[in-house]
Amino acid sequence: MEIALRENTYARAWIRSPSFDLVFIVGIAVMAILSGLIVVSKPSLFGLVLFMDLWLLGYHHVISTYTRLCFDKESFQQNRFLLFGLPVIVLSGVVLVSVTVGVWAITSIYLYWQWFHYTRQSWGVSQTYRHKTGEKTDENENILKAAFYLLPLWGILYRSWQAPDSFIGVELVVIPTPGWLVDFAGALALGVALAWCYQRFRSHMQGKLVGVHTLYMLSHFAIFFVGYYMIEDITYGWLTINIWHNAQYVLFVWLFNNKRFKDGIEPKARFLSRISQSKNRLLYMVICLSITTIAYLSFSKLEGLIFMFGVPAAILIYQTLNFHHYIVDSVIWKMRKPAMKKTLGLK
Repeated sequence: MEIALRENTYARAWIRSPSFDLVFIVGIAVMAILSGLIVVSKPSLFGLVLFMDLWLLGYHHVISTYTRLCFDKESFQQNRFLLFGLPVIVLSGVVLVSVTVGVWAITSIYLYWQWFHYTRQSWGVSQTYRHKTGEKTDENENILKAAFYLLPLWGILYRSWQAPDSFIGVELVVIPTPGWLVDFAGALALGVALAWCYQRFRSHMQGKLVGVHTLYMLSHFAIFFVGYYMIEDITYGWLTINIWHNAQYVLFVWLFNNKRFKDGIEPKARFLSRISQSKNRLLYMVICLSITTIAYLSFSKLEGLIFMFGVPAAILIYQTLNFHHYIVDSVIWKMRKPAMKKTLGLK
């Protein structure tokens, strides 16, 4: 009886299936880290890897957000402000900061905001795995959270201490950070991570640990350590974690839509529910990539026509899209919402 219950718990631990989840947890992290290491060893490949990341993952990752916002009538009506009002506000803010402070300020805001956004997305995914089985482990909640957040904090403090002059080819100014603070954060992060590992080992020895959430946590530690600390060049390190973040987001959005319409075609959302069926996953990706290509080709054409107040159009367009995306994500992907829990089957 105990063995049967244990096997059932393992079966419920995956958010979709062992094959999907292992690709999601391990495969994406390995791909991202290898991409970063390849670029470090051969910098001439940076342009190619960046191009593939942006067109196959990055732009698609931003556009895929709109499958939650406006691909069905109900979502469109609920998210009118996010679709029409918020972009105007964000664009106005980007233009104002660029003109009054300088383009470097937008780059600096992006450095820290994308770090926070990546960390928070990972926390949301982590919580999804943690609550999928309702698994109870005898561990201190504060140690879990501290272990999760301290390593990324160490990473961004290290980048600030490095104080590079540029980031992704654009002027950068960082928050002044002393070396002793970086060392302190690093020691604290590693110490708390070891304490968390001990808690999980103890739960394993007691037969209470399923392990899927633990595997995700280890992938989280690995990607932030490599992307923010192990790789010296800030742009190459960013590329590593950006690939991981983008691929993770694209797959998770598809998974959410697939689970949302698991019962078949929904009359009130025929288009989205049809392309979100498992048998149509290739069609879903093709449609999203097609929309992405059309949208970003249009944006690139605008670059040659717009040069607002001396600020390059690329800065205005792409950072407006990024910042808008960050705000929207913080609204629509709250795992504590009942509708989210129901769709993802969380306890």
